[in-house]
Amino acid sequence: MIPRGKAHAKSFSDMVKRNGGIPVEIPLIAFQPVAASNKLHNTLANLHTYDWIIFTSNVTVETFYSFMKKGQALLPKKAVIGEKTKETLEDMGEKVDFVPAEYVAEGFIDKFLPFVNHGERILIPKGNLARDYISTSLKEKGAIVDEIIIYETFLPEESRTKLVKMLTEESLDILTFTSPSTIDHFMKIVEEHNLGGKLDHCIVACIGPVSKRMAEQRGLKVHAMPEKYTVEEMLKSVANFMNIGG
Repeated sequence: MIPRGKAHAKSFSDMVKRNGGIPVEIPLIAFQPVAASNKLHNTLANLHTYDWIIFTSNVTVETFYSFMKKGQALLPKKAVIGEKTKETLEDMGEKVDFVPAEYVAEGFIDKFLPFVNHGERILIPKGNLARDYISTSLKEKGAIVDEIIIYETFLPEESRTKLVKMLTEESLDILTFTSPSTIDHFMKIVEEHNLGGKLDHCIVACIGPVSKRMAEQRGLKVHAMPEKYTVEEMLKSVANFMNIGG
């Protein structure tokens, strides 16, 4: 099972095929930009007043740029979480000033805080379900942080029917989760339809520790998680588990 939406599932599916698996795309997460508010317009008009802007995902980058006027440069220094986020920003012609080795908020903050001075202004565009760990940590350091919600996360309705059918028929062997939201949406469907018993034969893989914690909190046994938090490494961790366990 690949829980990503059409726009972001192709490279994941191609990887599964190359490794001999059959990708089943069931988008458990989709994104839609919020309506452009006065706050958002004002923020974009005043980008030059910030010292840093932090992008936590490629979706954040893509959505943020969709609100910007053509040719408008991002003036603050740019920090990102994740290689894919970095690539997306660079594809848009932007220079990335900071990228951590670890692709989670805690690892990002550990490495980023030394670059932040007291009183610096930092902008964090985010989704409606994003954690506030980064902003809280930066404020504790004395930074002035503005968070602005630029997209909403939701469960595509058509995925509900497909997931119920495939779980009922026990047609899925490996369940991969790329964020806590995908787990939350998945388990809501499982619980609504009393399908918990249909998961016993499944291998569960999570992309990183935040997703793993959410999965375990929701009652899933996690069999595989990579040391480097990318889709490619997650698939390798599944292969390693299957070789050891099988």
